[in-house]
Amino acid sequence: MDDLILKNNEAAAAYKADRRGFLKHGLLFTAALGFWTPALAPGLAMADEDDEPIAKKGRTMHFTNLHTQESFKGEYWYDGEYIPEAFSDIKTVLRDYRTGDKFPIDPRLMDILYVVQRRLDNFTPFNVFSGYRSPHTNAMLRETTNGVARGSLHMQGQAIDINLPGTSLNSLHRAGIRLKSGGVGYYPSSDFVHVDTGRVRNW
Repeated sequence: MDDLILKNNEAAAAYKADRRGFLKHGLLFTAALGFWTPALAPGLAMADEDDEPIAKKGRTMHFTNLHTQESFKGEYWYDGEYIPEAFSDIKTVLRDYRTGDKFPIDPRLMDILYVVQRRLDNFTPFNVFSGYRSPHTNAMLRETTNGVARGSLHMQGQAIDINLPGTSLNSLHRAGIRLKSGGVGYYPSSDFVHVDTGRVRNW
């Protein structure tokens, strides 16, 4: 487990150092897929909770930004590569709705959501409360809201706040924790779970 955590932290640092390179050559980084899942055989997309491979060349995602009602629905990864066009759309849907600012989104966030859905067997679109957050918005929220970190990973495109209709918030939180893929926070009063690709931790 310590090795998985170390690999995940190294991958987070690699993403920060070269976001464009991560998207273009993501599978060359230690965390592109295997950083928190069992080792993958060539041609296998992912492993389920029992370590059984899911033979699928492509990965799709569907979520809606609750503030703008804009949605992303489609394939974001195919045959070993992330799809830049898809991440251009994802970046738009997950922009800071207050300022309109956009920022590259860590592809691992999509992989986390992809696996969570399959482990929960719930393919309803995610509701997104917050994706990218500009420094201006983060500073404003720190003054008006409790629990907003000064160095929030939302500002790095590495965090997302979500719920999944049809799945309890508690179950979603537990599923995220079991992945050991980054940070997972529980905010029942706000009706969302926070997920990020930073160091492994939960609250």
